[in-house]
Amino acid sequence: MDLKQIHELIKIVNKSNIGEISIEDKDGKVTIKQKEEPAITVAAPAAQVFTTTPQATAPASQPAAPAPVVKADNLVTIKSPMIGTFYRRPSPDKPLLAEVGTEIAPGKVVCIIEAMKLFNEIESEIKGTIVKVLVDDASPVEYDQPLFLVEPA
Repeated sequence: MDLKQIHELIKIVNKSNIGEISIEDKDGKVTIKQKEEPAITVAAPAAQVFTTTPQATAPASQPAAPAPVVKADNLVTIKSPMIGTFYRRPSPDKPLLAEVGTEIAPGKVVCIIEAMKLFNEIESEIKGTIVKVLVDDASPVEYDQPLFLVEPA
C-alpha cells in the first residue's frame, strides 16, 4: 500500500464514524484509529471573557485605548486533527484561506497541515465566522491543538 492510498484512507476515516480500520495486503498491515473526541468543541463557559492587555503604557496626555475583548460565551474551537506544520495559504503566492472575519461553512478549507510531506486540507465542520486565529503561519502544531475560534452562525 503506498502513501497516497494511506492518505486517502485517513481522509475517509476522519469523515466517517468508523472508530478503527485495519487493512492488510502483501506489503504489510495498516491500522488507522479515529480520534476519541470530535475536532470541534465548545471553547469556554458563558461567563468567561478573554482580554488582552497593552504591553507598553500610553503617554499621560492620551488615555489608553481599551483592550480588545473576545467574548467566549458561544465560541467553537477548530482543533488540529494531526501533528504537522500549520499553513494559512495553499501556497506562498495565494491568498489566506481563513482570517478574522471570514465566513466559513461545512466543507470550506480553513488551513493546510503538512505531515510527512503530505499537504492535508483541514475543512470546517461548522458554519460561522472566524473571530481569532490561534496559530502563526508555518508553525508546528500538535494533535488536538486549537487553531481557530469561530462564532457559530
